[in-house]
Amino acid sequence: MRLEDEIVQKEFLDENHKALVNIIYTYSFLINKMSGFFKSRSITRQQFNVLRILRGQYPNAANLNLIKERMLDKMSDASRIVERLRIKNLIDRRQSRHDRREVEITINQAGLELLEETDLEISKFYRMFDSLNPEELKLLNTLLDKFRQGANEPPLL
Repeated sequence: MRLEDEIVQKEFLDENHKALVNIIYTYSFLINKMSGFFKSRSITRQQFNVLRILRGQYPNAANLNLIKERMLDKMSDASRIVERLRIKNLIDRRQSRHDRREVEITINQAGLELLEETDLEISKFYRMFDSLNPEELKLLNTLLDKFRQGANEPPLL
C-alpha cells in the first residue's frame, strides 16, 4: 500500500519530505512487527542484538566497546543491556585478567540455546522482503547505504 494511503496524507512538501516520512514509517512498521516476537521471549530488540554480537564472538569474549561499536541501535545503553542479560542468566561477565578496568562478556549456553531456538523464527522476518526481487533488494540496500553516507556528510551552508 502507498504511504499516502497508509497515513492518509494526500501530498507532501516534496519527494525529500515523503522519503523521510516513508523511512520513519517503515522503521516503525518493522519494529512493531518484531516487538511481539521479542516480548514473547522476554527480551528486547537491543538485548537480542547484543546476544547476536556475542554469539558472533563466541567462544571469545567481547568488551563493552566492541558491543557498542556493533550495535544496531547506537543510542542504547550497552552496559545496562549487558547487566540485564546477566541477570537473565544469558551471558557471563567477568573482570579482564589483562586490564582490571575492562570487563569480558561472553554468551553462555542458555544464551546460545535461546538464539538457536529463535533462529528459524527470526528468518521468517526476512520473508517480509519477498515482494522484492533480488535486483530490487540489491538496489534498496545500495540506496540505503548511499543515503546514510550522504546524511553523514556536513550540510552545505
